Amino acid sequence: MISNEQLRQLCIDIACEAGDFAHRSRLGLGPGARAAHDTKSSAVDPVTEFDRATEMLVFDRLRASRPDDSIVGEEGSNHRGSTDLTWHIDPIDGTVNFVYDLPLWSTSIGVLQHGEPIAGAIYVPVIGDMYSAASGVGAFVNGTPISASSATDTTTSLLATGFSYHIGDERQLQADRIARVLPAVRDIRRSGSAAVDLAAVAAGRVDAYFEPHINSWDIAAGVVLVREAGGVITAFDGSMLDVPAPKGVVAAGRGLHRTVVHLVGD
Repeated sequence: MISNEQLRQLCIDIACEAGDFAHRSRLGLGPGARAAHDTKSSAVDPVTEFDRATEMLVFDRLRASRPDDSIVGEEGSNHRGSTDLTWHIDPIDGTVNFVYDLPLWSTSIGVLQHGEPIAGAIYVPVIGDMYSAASGVGAFVNGTPISASSATDTTTSLLATGFSYHIGDERQLQADRIARVLPAVRDIRRSGSAAVDLAAVAAGRVDAYFEPHINSWDIAAGVVLVREAGGVITAFDGSMLDVPAPKGVVAAGRGLHRTVVHLVGD
């Protein structure tokens, strides 16, 4: 039986190898050069050859290390296993940043047991930050324990968010929400990577994060990070989060979460 701590270490090892591979690939294009890409869900939702190659690296390492576990990959590298563990992987979370040679993209690997995250790692290779956590073990950045924000007042809080790739009504609703939320907070950040935003909540680098549309591979590692750092993460309406099939998230320190749910709600 593999322990949660051993799973955390495996997440770290594979995320580091995969993230460094993607980083070397990006450096090979030269500063500011745009990475060639196709599109997925819409014309503004890119996917590159590096997304696919990095996901295949993670997939191969997991199949070699944990051949009986299930795998869900953003780019379609899926495997149905026979154990109660499922790995959710995002090889390059923040592909738009990667395409434009911006630093805030990450490799995110999380493992769920019976649908609940128990270990994960989020690696930001350009910066060199490795976030990791496991249930009952704690949350860390580069080996140092981290804690979510203790803020209780939204007016002096820094929030993070992300925007939908579905152009049209969804983006208009998000724009309306931002216009309503911005006057009630210190400021809002948009990093371009949901995994990075969740890691920032866990580390207390932002006070809260909200996004109404999200996928399992975006949040699998971030959920256990936030929880182990003492924060709260729920569905967008404050209800229990269904990690394998999420419909949006709100993550924050315990003193702020309920207020943020009410603030961003439609």
